[in-house]
Amino acid sequence: MKNGLDTQRRRLILGGAACVVAVALPNAAFALPLTAGKPRNLAMTSINTGEHLDVCYFNGQQYNEKELQALNHLCRDHRRNVETDMDPLLYDQLAAICGLVSAKSPITMVSGYRSPATNEMLRKGGGGQAKKSYHMTGQAMDIFIEGVPLATLKDAALSLKAGGVGYYPRSGFIHVDTGPVRTWRG
Repeated sequence: MKNGLDTQRRRLILGGAACVVAVALPNAAFALPLTAGKPRNLAMTSINTGEHLDVCYFNGQQYNEKELQALNHLCRDHRRNVETDMDPLLYDQLAAICGLVSAKSPITMVSGYRSPATNEMLRKGGGGQAKKSYHMTGQAMDIFIEGVPLATLKDAALSLKAGGVGYYPRSGFIHVDTGPVRTWRG
């Protein structure tokens, strides 16, 4: 009987520890299905600069720094020509969304990184930008994909449970970020 209780206690403790890790690292759970040794590609166009990239940013085992830098440059604050290191998990979300919707066209990025100065300028102009926007930390992007209904794109992003998803049907884009899981309509 004592061995049975010890085994049950051990399982309970290990299960509890696993739950604590899962809660503390919500994005790690998201990243696991994507790390199954498969390369990840992104085709993306900036609506503001017209620049286009089609890159393999993850080779199946590790991120490709050169390709990440190219994506970071594409996602720069075009108003001030300033870039930052975007969260690679954001690129993972985008790749997963493209797969879920069987995208035939590249992602069109409406807004990627925004410097604090640009974010404040847009906020003062009444654009509705959050004071502590994830765009300023390289953790957010506003996107659409030609030929994919916006509601379908939103549903795909929501199904990942990997961060925030904002739905802006009047503006024609969705917002995705690597912050806490939440949703809203703009």
